[in-house]
Amino acid sequence: MQAGPTEIYHDDKRHWWWLPLFVAVSPMIGVGLAIVTQHVAWTWFTAILWYVVLPIIDALVGRDKRNPPDAVVPDLESDLYYKALVYLSIPLFYATWIVGVWAVATQGFGWVGDLGLALSVSLTNGLALVVGHEIGHKTTRRAKRLAQIVLAVPAYGHFSAEHNRGHHKDVATPNDPASSRFGETLYAFVLREIPGAMKRAWHDEKVRLARQGHGTLSFHNEILQSFAITVVLYGMALAVWGVGLIPYLLISTLWGWQFLSSSNYIEHYGLLRQKLPNGRYERCRPEHSWNADFLISNLSLYHLQRHSDHHARPTRCYQALRTDQAPELPGGYPLCFTLAYFPPLWRALMDPRVLEVYGGDITKVNIQPSKHKAILARYGKMSTDA
Repeated sequence: MQAGPTEIYHDDKRHWWWLPLFVAVSPMIGVGLAIVTQHVAWTWFTAILWYVVLPIIDALVGRDKRNPPDAVVPDLESDLYYKALVYLSIPLFYATWIVGVWAVATQGFGWVGDLGLALSVSLTNGLALVVGHEIGHKTTRRAKRLAQIVLAVPAYGHFSAEHNRGHHKDVATPNDPASSRFGETLYAFVLREIPGAMKRAWHDEKVRLARQGHGTLSFHNEILQSFAITVVLYGMALAVWGVGLIPYLLISTLWGWQFLSSSNYIEHYGLLRQKLPNGRYERCRPEHSWNADFLISNLSLYHLQRHSDHHARPTRCYQALRTDQAPELPGGYPLCFTLAYFPPLWRALMDPRVLEVYGGDITKVNIQPSKHKAILARYGKMSTDA
């Protein structure tokens, strides 16, 4: 790729973008090893990879601040290699999901093995949501259909409607159920975000259909189209292997939803777009998203951790996303998920970072309403410029 009059740009991460495909099939690797070795601990393979191995590798390898030159971004985005890798992941998610239900139904791993496999598959369900996010931002009809197909695996067919029309409009404001607030725990956020996102998605889809002259309960409803695939997929598994799969399906599906909620939680925690004199919120800028430029976990998630550039340029392809002068998380998403599971630890690390963004002015922070008075009383207006 030509980066300038005399410089040729080479994407040194080009062949590392196979890493998400390895993650996508890793539960199948775990199942295979569990069967061959007769040790059910292998069913935990992906869960250990995510929660233990990736944070360690991130700490050893460190951050990646390299950006592709602006001049080569069009060539990067038109390179079919990158698109093919994303599209290739879709059948892999289906294969992993099917192998998971087959193994639970037929291999007798016991509850420890089944739980490990449920958590492992839930993480690939979460990665399927990342792929649905990447594809769902594209404007072609084919991309929209593929997003519906991949989002059917984690049973989250409303995601594109909610994310594209709702989250990107309301991000980092009190109006957004998918933006977490200062003082809000992950658990409180999940209970607010999941139903709030579903409600907003349904409302936005209803409005879209009405503008086109269609009823809400019609074949044209893109949410129902994706959920129809989910019903067929899950229904066939239950028909073939029985209702004993229900606990496994619930854990692997709901924990996959938690993957998305945890991502949303850490991506905008406490950050707030300020209101303008006309009553509208200021334009979304890099400082309204938390970045995590850790090389390996970022490769595993199609650059999702370069979140500020994504909000600035929602249709930009993953391989061309740039790191901005945005607030930085203390670790990659795998580590930050674990930190968020322990609210006191999360707040001890993140609350000072939020205050630093706003120069210590707590009045500029997106605060949890139920804790508003207590937080104001604790922090006051402590400008770091004083």
